[in-house]
Amino acid sequence: MKEDNRPHSRNIDVIIPAYNEEEAIAKVVRDIPKNWVRDIVVADNGSEDNTAEAARSMGATVVFQPVKGYGNACLKAMEYIAAKSIKPDIILFIDGDYSDFPEQLPLVVNPIIKDQADLVIGSRALGKLEKGAMMPQQIFGNWLATSLIKWIYKVEFSDLGPFRAIRYTSLEKIAMEDRDFGWTVEMQVKAAKYKLRCKEVAVDYRKRIGTSKVSGTVKGTILAGHKILWTIFKLL
Repeated sequence: MKEDNRPHSRNIDVIIPAYNEEEAIAKVVRDIPKNWVRDIVVADNGSEDNTAEAARSMGATVVFQPVKGYGNACLKAMEYIAAKSIKPDIILFIDGDYSDFPEQLPLVVNPIIKDQADLVIGSRALGKLEKGAMMPQQIFGNWLATSLIKWIYKVEFSDLGPFRAIRYTSLEKIAMEDRDFGWTVEMQVKAAKYKLRCKEVAVDYRKRIGTSKVSGTVKGTILAGHKILWTIFKLL
């Protein structure tokens, strides 16, 4: 029987949506503190490279979702986790491009472990942001979206960052549906509507490995911005 050397008693599963992240995904999985988590699930979103093989080489579980979309990938991983006989206590989401610092996972999950929050957002706005890591349109879009959430839903966020943790029962309660660009904002708006305890912690952020599929293109930026705003008002 494997010795349990976790510094806590919670089951934490990690979800990493990934599309063509062959150069980055192994680094992400490698840097996650293994004694903190039960399972690392990489949702390969129709990659055309060796993302799946690279993830498996570092011990991750890989599930496949050929239908493109950030939300689609996350939902496929959640479907896999929901089929487990023992459900997790906490789900942590992190991107597969190595822009986040996986070793900061304890900072993100600790408020839930200590029963201080149900949803924790790793805020890039509060942490150290490497020059050029976020495009101007990303920074403006975050400001606009979080300002609208504060104005409409009376809950204050500083970021829509992908590095986040949520209590599993809370994730079930909010019944996530978005299949693409609106995933992060849907989670935060629904958390506000359901009056979940929300908290932000400062996390650092660096330039991603490879090219962004969203902010790296004009079309992606426009579509993401439209979807984020549409989601905020749709859920009113």
